[in-house]
Amino acid sequence: MSKIKIISGWTNPGGSTIAFINLCNLFNENGLDCTFYGPHDWHLDKCKAGRLQECAVNEEGENLIVHFLKFPERPESSNKVILACHEKQVFPIKEIKPFWDDIVYVSESQMKWQEVTGEIIPNIIFPLIERAKSFVAAGAIGSIDRNKNTHVSIERALADGHSEMLLYGLVTDEVYYSEEVKNYVESGYAKIMKHENDKQKMYDTLSDVYHSSLSETFNFIKPECEKAGVRYHGLDSAESGAGYWTSEDILSKWKELLKV
Repeated sequence: MSKIKIISGWTNPGGSTIAFINLCNLFNENGLDCTFYGPHDWHLDKCKAGRLQECAVNEEGENLIVHFLKFPERPESSNKVILACHEKQVFPIKEIKPFWDDIVYVSESQMKWQEVTGEIIPNIIFPLIERAKSFVAAGAIGSIDRNKNTHVSIERALADGHSEMLLYGLVTDEVYYSEEVKNYVESGYAKIMKHENDKQKMYDTLSDVYHSSLSETFNFIKPECEKAGVRYHGLDSAESGAGYWTSEDILSKWKELLKV
């Protein structure tokens, strides 16, 4: 059986990395040999994985799922080459010379923004358990940057009567953090929790989640809150219009596309 290689230009914490870890595990759990390669180390212990420099490309019969990278041309020996896109502005497909057979998006709204036709396969939603909570604690989940609009989530939570905001995410925009978020942290209204690998553990600390992104290609947080029994407070701008499929349907669609 030919190998499936997921190759990404970003494997630090983030929505796309989590999505590909889950996809890689889904493939392997169902008898499809898949390895997830990338330039950072965060993904290495979470699925069958390797570093980007360890990935041999153009092997006979391989199936490539390429994310956030540009190839000069299509590898001739590959069985299938799929561009998996999780982005909008930071990866405009119309500006890239095609090296793929198909494109996979995670939502209809994302494909419409990119203005290049492709297939839509949503991300896998992490299985979570709803647990009764006797406390009130607000949080925001995701990178701390201008697009996530973290300071707006803090302000909305404070306006609703919360005294502190737990921020689960890495600071990826230092200028934005200094200008909009740092004051809330230093004054005790917000607390940096960094990225939490264990989603169940994270949601178990929260009763309410505020989501104020300016744009999303796929909203993980809304369905996760629903599964974990956490109240979701999202702005319309954070809605992606993405569908939420079962893991079985996601696997079936990928197998159909890869012809495996």
